[in-house]
Amino acid sequence: MQANNPRSFHKGSEMKARITVLPGDGIGPEVVAAALRVLQRVAEVYGHQFEFQEGLIGGIAIDQTGDPLPEETLALCRASDAILLGAVGGPRWDDPSAPIRPEQGLLRLRKELNLFANLRPVKLYRPLLDASPLKPDIVAGVDLLVVRELTGGIYFGPRGREGNRAYDTAVYTVEEIERVLHVAFRLSRQRRRKVTSVDKANVLTTSRLWRETAIAVGRMYPDVELEHLLVDACAMMLMLRPTHFDVVVTENMFGDILTDEAAVLAGSIGMLPSASLGEDGPGLYEPIHGSAPALAGRDVANPLATILSVAMLLRHSLGLETEAAAVEQAVAAVLEEGYRTQDIAQPGTRVVGTREMGEKVVQKIAAVGKSVHEGG
Repeated sequence: MQANNPRSFHKGSEMKARITVLPGDGIGPEVVAAALRVLQRVAEVYGHQFEFQEGLIGGIAIDQTGDPLPEETLALCRASDAILLGAVGGPRWDDPSAPIRPEQGLLRLRKELNLFANLRPVKLYRPLLDASPLKPDIVAGVDLLVVRELTGGIYFGPRGREGNRAYDTAVYTVEEIERVLHVAFRLSRQRRRKVTSVDKANVLTTSRLWRETAIAVGRMYPDVELEHLLVDACAMMLMLRPTHFDVVVTENMFGDILTDEAAVLAGSIGMLPSASLGEDGPGLYEPIHGSAPALAGRDVANPLATILSVAMLLRHSLGLETEAAAVEQAVAAVLEEGYRTQDIAQPGTRVVGTREMGEKVVQKIAAVGKSVHEGG
């Protein structure tokens, strides 16, 4: 799951990679543009060659092609080393009775590329300690990773509507559960060796299967602590004792809800990146926030979640750990200097727009790279 894509070329310190860019809707094009500047600077500073190709997805794809995931876009994604996505959706396509919706494009892309493991790190940067509505003594030191199963469960099970009756069905197999659990346990070995498996085993049959499978997989990792929490208890503990968690692994819908809740811990949903990975092929990298159409075109959206998603792209798809760390360090340095977009603004901080925040990170990466090349 975490290896260079065979389509990329890596010789010495030089990496050649093809990256598909899907700006999408709303603020997607703005935050993606800032993240692309960061990727371009990384290539310049560290001597890599990144080729970018752009495709349509979501509402804009419906407008232009009638399909939220055109076959041309899917082909571009299959032929790439990694995919960077902005956001999809908006009020123009928000009719719940519409047969075609922007979100269908994203769901299909995940399914077609078999991106079954969604990694969502939640880290509170020290300068944002007061940006969270929770007390500083609760959120200080928060650093957790949610691993969400992404291609099964209620979002993909049989569904329908029959008159005044509607249904959505959650379906999981042992194999689907096992593979995402292995991802969580392997990642925990790179962290603090603790996995919290989240389910609703007191009510749901799929959750009972999930817990049985988690226990079986856990026996293969005797060096990792495994605990089980019901999803409602987990939601409460995220707000009361978030530092309790290291790696949290759960099914599709629970993971979707819990990670949006966890945005409170980081100060803003605009700070949270994500990676969606499969066994092979390109990974998909995107901020967890939506398209925020009310902010579109105003140069006020926070690009840091997308920029931090670029760090995950460098790490997980291209195997460039030094470069990934440089991006994360650049974000931390910009925050330390007091620069903020409006969603994380605090008294005494300097509020900047989407483009300027991106450029501040770009400048820091150049400084970090210069230090690296000079042996600093």
